[in-house]
Amino acid sequence: QVHLAESGGDSVQAGGSLKLSCAASKSTYKRCMGWFRQAPGKEREGVAGIDIYGNTQYAVSVRGRFTISKDNEKNTLYLHMNNLTPEDTAVYYCAAQNGGGLCFAAAGVYEYPNRGQGTQVTVSS
Repeated sequence: QVHLAESGGDSVQAGGSLKLSCAASKSTYKRCMGWFRQAPGKEREGVAGIDIYGNTQYAVSVRGRFTISKDNEKNTLYLHMNNLTPEDTAVYYCAAQNGGGLCFAAAGVYEYPNRGQGTQVTVSS
């Protein structure tokens, strides 16, 4: 089991930027990871994923605005978010696969067995 702790959520104006971090209790090296979000009254939405080779995938809704990255020396996953809109308002969660497990597409990262408690992102118009 991997414990994950997100940070960096905040309230920003539309057009602003935020950087979310996710500290993992175990090595992120060659571990599939991702970010998903959930807004009130909406389904969970996979936002971005990164596989063991560093390949990345994004939901259409965030492509070109969000960037997922991983620092294996710090065992930390990041999500850089630019040009935020009110539709990006949600609780953002970090998720990680168990070592050796299959990597999912961005849309399915919330299925990873290890998930954090989430961090709130609020974007006002």
